[in-house]
Amino acid sequence: MNRLLSEDNRAPLAFGIMAVLLLSVGYGQSWSLALAILNLCLISAVMSLGVNIQWGYAGLLNLGVMGFTSLGGLAAVLVSQAPVLEAWAVGGQGMVTSFVLVVITIILAILVSRAVAPGRPRQIAMTILFVGAYFVINSFYGPAVQAIEGVNPASQGFLGGMGMPIIFSWILGGILAAGVAWIIGKITLGLRSDYLAIATLGISEIIIAVLKNEDWLARGVKNVVGISPAPVPEPIELQNSVWFIDMVSNLFSSRLATLADTEYQKTLNDLVIQSSSIFVKLCFTGLFLVVLVTVLWLSIRALNSPWGRMMRAIRDNEEAANAMGKNVVRQHLQVFILGSAVVGIAGAMLVTLDGQFTPTSYQPLRFTFLVWLMVIVGGSGNNLGAVFGGFFIWFIWIEAEPVSIAFMDLVTSGMDESNSLREHLLKSAPHLRLAIMGLVLLFTMRFMPKGIIPEKTRLHSV
Repeated sequence: MNRLLSEDNRAPLAFGIMAVLLLSVGYGQSWSLALAILNLCLISAVMSLGVNIQWGYAGLLNLGVMGFTSLGGLAAVLVSQAPVLEAWAVGGQGMVTSFVLVVITIILAILVSRAVAPGRPRQIAMTILFVGAYFVINSFYGPAVQAIEGVNPASQGFLGGMGMPIIFSWILGGILAAGVAWIIGKITLGLRSDYLAIATLGISEIIIAVLKNEDWLARGVKNVVGISPAPVPEPIELQNSVWFIDMVSNLFSSRLATLADTEYQKTLNDLVIQSSSIFVKLCFTGLFLVVLVTVLWLSIRALNSPWGRMMRAIRDNEEAANAMGKNVVRQHLQVFILGSAVVGIAGAMLVTLDGQFTPTSYQPLRFTFLVWLMVIVGGSGNNLGAVFGGFFIWFIWIEAEPVSIAFMDLVTSGMDESNSLREHLLKSAPHLRLAIMGLVLLFTMRFMPKGIIPEKTRLHSV
């Protein structure tokens, strides 16, 4: 048994068990549900890889995961939605002017910081600059926002996007998250690890608050629904396609051959509808798998490169690396940007799959905990461990609720249906998923403190 559970055998064994779990959902519940869980597992694995790049490679405690995820979702809106020409006509000029003034303010702030010596004179100059800039920018920004949000607010009320295929948002999501990570990193990466965690969590809340309240950007809490076109065929298109109907007919020919004409057509229609949903999910699976394999391959190459060895050396002994002439803050900034970019890509993939952008669904305290659980349980510092953690933890999170309800129903089956205790236990059963996640973490930390697929110990140098 010890040999079977050795570190070398854990990866194939873990992924084999994961495959059995997904197949059991397909056979026991439905293949459509199994593929839906699989697609979310693939996205979770990409997100887990991004956090593992930051924590497993460099020891950076980033609790702003949902902020970068939401930026990826915003990219999906900005890329795929058609521009609202009326909104641009009434408020576009004011927005562009505001943006230009913001850029000018940043440039002036840099020049002032370089020209004025540190101390009270610099503080006074910066205060005057920013207060003056605020009133000037707001004189253009405020009227522009009111004009844009007043354009058909029931269904529009924002500037829209570029009207491009949504798959390009996966690239823009990474770039947007990387850009914001550069700004955040410049401010926070000099902080100690615990202060960095608090700062990134606070900044994540700020990003999500902006997305909720700035309707002109992405409709705020009104949400952007029906994001299209998707990078895969629409189910309704497949259901009306002759080639797809013929394919379904051939696949289920033995089942359809025994039916009469009226039953044959009805059964075929039902099979076409069910198969179209499965076909679309399989197309998403293929796309997400390509992204996951690409990110995983690049992550493994980076980890095994001299750069990766240097990052692990900095993580293990920052003072020694600094003494050897390594610019620790600069390297931390690099890895912070790379990990955030990967999380941004995952955020864009998630909105592509859902077909809607809902800022209120980004709950930092809940889902940041889940992503970190993926990395810790899977095995921080090990890319395969991060991928497995993304699959395993998301699967448990989804299946914990129906399993808890079924278990509680079995336990209370001997009670009368009107029994108040039975009703209370059944009503409370969904909340057991939180206890289950806690138990998963507890048992992993007790019996596999380095994770299910732990990082392999290597001798490395800077």
